[in-house]
Amino acid sequence: MKRYQTSETLPVGLLLALTGGLLDAYSYLNRGQVFATAETGNLVLLGINFSMGNWSQVLHYLLPVLAYTVGVLVTELLRRRLSDEGGWLHWRQYLLLVECVVIAVVAFLPQTLNPLANLLISFASAVQVDSFRKFNGCGCATTMCTGNLRSGTEHLFFWLSHREKDALDKVVLYYGLILSFVTGAVLSGLLSQCFHSRTVLVAILPPLIAFGLMFQERIQRK
Repeated sequence: MKRYQTSETLPVGLLLALTGGLLDAYSYLNRGQVFATAETGNLVLLGINFSMGNWSQVLHYLLPVLAYTVGVLVTELLRRRLSDEGGWLHWRQYLLLVECVVIAVVAFLPQTLNPLANLLISFASAVQVDSFRKFNGCGCATTMCTGNLRSGTEHLFFWLSHREKDALDKVVLYYGLILSFVTGAVLSGLLSQCFHSRTVLVAILPPLIAFGLMFQERIQRK
């Protein structure tokens, strides 16, 4: 049986997918109907508004895309610096803390600053998805579902056709991530009815749990 770093195991993936669903539903419900964690929808809406000459809306959907791009660049820079230095925390733990701080800031931004809130959510999403790319050896995403749906269904076909156990394990992985993402969206929808813009604070809990799980590996190495 293969061993993976704690940061690349399914429990961490499920926690982060839960966060992804929470954040995406939150930005849509509470911050001006923007899908801030996955930029495909924003790019489509950008294109539609561009064709109609709605320039303010073009900017509205362009800014989260740019923030996501900046998030990836910052993550790559920090990953190289932090992984070289080593230290008490794993480099991914530092980036989880960055994500949690950004989410906390979003919770206290007024509705008049929705564009800024969406920028920060897009940035945090990029940090997460660029830091955690693989789980159980498979390339996965925790802030979107299209790629996971394709990969999970492909391995479902392999299992149905040849009864490959490895394929079934991957089906569980990919569909588990999708289910966790949807669960996050459901939670966000339910909680938003009561807590509105503060709902995003709940999205801090899964990354913090993942942060704690990653200490287990470091203790075992001592």
